Amino acid sequence: MKTAIVTGGSGGIGRCTALALHKAGCRVFELSRHGHSADGVEHIGCDVTDAGAVRRAVDAAAALAGGIDILVCNAGFGISGAAEFTDPADSHAQLELNLFGADNAVRAVLPYMRAGGGGRIVCMSSIAGILPIPFQLWYSVSKAAIDAYVLALQNEVRPYGVSVCAVLPGDIRSGFTAARRKAAGGGVYTERLRRSVAKMERDEAAGMSPETAGAYVAKVALMRRSAPLKALGLPYKAAAAAAKFLPRRISNYIVGALYAR
Repeated sequence: MKTAIVTGGSGGIGRCTALALHKAGCRVFELSRHGHSADGVEHIGCDVTDAGAVRRAVDAAAALAGGIDILVCNAGFGISGAAEFTDPADSHAQLELNLFGADNAVRAVLPYMRAGGGGRIVCMSSIAGILPIPFQLWYSVSKAAIDAYVLALQNEVRPYGVSVCAVLPGDIRSGFTAARRKAAGGGVYTERLRRSVAKMERDEAAGMSPETAGAYVAKVALMRRSAPLKALGLPYKAAAAAAKFLPRRISNYIVGALYAR
């Protein structure tokens, strides 16, 4: 039986990923500040921005299960607002959870994966990491950083049998929308910001279900290896291809026409 850890696994995509991994026969531990053990998934309370707490949680899971085979770094949140008027404390918090929280978990599991002869690490990114979205600048930055992190880490850990992948979802119907932090003021950007956020929220409300997304993430996590960056859903696979093959000036103009008018 494989042992999996899912950060941010108490709700949304994380919860659905944890349940899908459990259904596939894994022993699953979810790490989050809020949650409880249920439906076969074991909860360990943990703030992933606290490196010491993450290490203790991973050590506890490994002691119970005898090792760690899979890590899914899912914990994260979004902020919206004009970059000029976003409180630096909010932008720093965005990176602290979305990027450094993932790094804390990776650092904690790698010794166990090396000792076990290999493992699989999946980090949740976003299509915004390759097609940055105006008025979600810091969220986009955090996900672009995850993509770079995954690509570099893959080459560092490959000799130890560890494979690394980032999953890039687009719009998902989940608690992510309600949890988004919105900058208090927009100044000269106010009306464009309002339209942009309204479109984002409409798109998310009509997006993929967290159950479908979680099943996909679990499937990727159970692979021995894969492409390092995997878009989730046909529209976003097409968007990823456009980002790759279109001149950046054109792809960025299209994103601006959608979200910055």
